[in-house]
Amino acid sequence: MRILCVIPSRISSTRVPRKPMLPIQGKPMVQWVYENASRCNAITDVVVATDSEEIASVIQGVGGKAIMTDPAIPTGSDRVAAVAEQYPDADVVINLQGDEPFIKPRMLEQLVSPYLQGEMPEMTTLARPLDMHKNFTLPGVVKVITDIHGNALYFSRSPIPYFRTDERNAPVYHHIGLYAFRRDFLMTYKTLKQTPLEKIELLEQLRVIEHGYKIRVCHTEEATLEINTPEEYEQAQQFIYTD
Repeated sequence: MRILCVIPSRISSTRVPRKPMLPIQGKPMVQWVYENASRCNAITDVVVATDSEEIASVIQGVGGKAIMTDPAIPTGSDRVAAVAEQYPDADVVINLQGDEPFIKPRMLEQLVSPYLQGEMPEMTTLARPLDMHKNFTLPGVVKVITDIHGNALYFSRSPIPYFRTDERNAPVYHHIGLYAFRRDFLMTYKTLKQTPLEKIELLEQLRVIEHGYKIRVCHTEEATLEINTPEEYEQAQQFIYTD
């Protein structure tokens, strides 16, 4: 099983300017992501896909691989697909966002666990328990609900499902934006047109569901700090990373 991990990393960011290059506890954010992914024993190769020579230089400076990609590529998964075309021997391709500096190797193993166990779903993603009191109504926290087989039914920034009864044992989880694709499906994914719900929610994984494909939801108890706001960037300076 050959598993390629691609880290899409663009220099432009509206909420946190030059996000990948911002220092966190002494080194650029994108370097954190690359080094933590490289420590995952399940992964065969790690590559940063970028539109910035500056980002590429940082990764190459620590002995890593970086591939330049077209700045006009619309989404992270499309950028990952552009790199995966150059790795025809890969069986599985991970999309690890460049704003996950504290990703843990075991989380990547959990993401690809179905493949390691001999299953070959079209796509997997990761989720953790949802804090219903703090995060259920927050649009910045993406919720995912699953069917009885563990496949995603829907992802939303809105609170889902609606609890009409007192029953609270619903399969709703806090989505973590990590994805793994069977490589042949990733080549199909890049040909799919953007879809209405994807555009409304600004969640690219909805494109998969809207076109009739399935996403297996894998589970973790781990929590990391994704950097999407200046406040989260400040929190990262104090974040204690442990394996």
